[in-house]
Amino acid sequence: MKVVVQRSKEAAVVVDGETVGAIAKGLVLLVGITHEDTDADVRWMADKIAGLRIFEDESGKMNLSAADVGGDILSVSQFTLYGDCRKGRRPNFMAAARPEQAEAQYEAFNDALRASGLKVETGRFGAMMDVTFTNWGPVTLIVDSKA
Repeated sequence: MKVVVQRSKEAAVVVDGETVGAIAKGLVLLVGITHEDTDADVRWMADKIAGLRIFEDESGKMNLSAADVGGDILSVSQFTLYGDCRKGRRPNFMAAARPEQAEAQYEAFNDALRASGLKVETGRFGAMMDVTFTNWGPVTLIVDSKA
């Protein structure tokens, strides 16, 4: 499982002109799932993201999690994170999980984040989405359950 984590001042996902998910401050998560991912990867990633301390405390140090600052999560499925660009000019997406597996694990991931007390908004799995946000910092991390 691979997640691009971006600290955000605000974010929204629009599908066919309709806002389907939006947050104020918090984290934007671009979530990629590979066919090798297990329930253990999903639990590990949710725990890691929920506790990730990337918001500044009163001393300006990254010591606070999204929950500590009252932040929310905008989670967006992103199979293209597993695009392999090493050969040719068109990405190969063979490492991405099939939609039926990916959707179930994506939903389990979001449910695990909610169970940790975070408010989670989402995009629409498999849809063409317009994702807008203000990266705060900028702060962007890549978290990989296999690395």
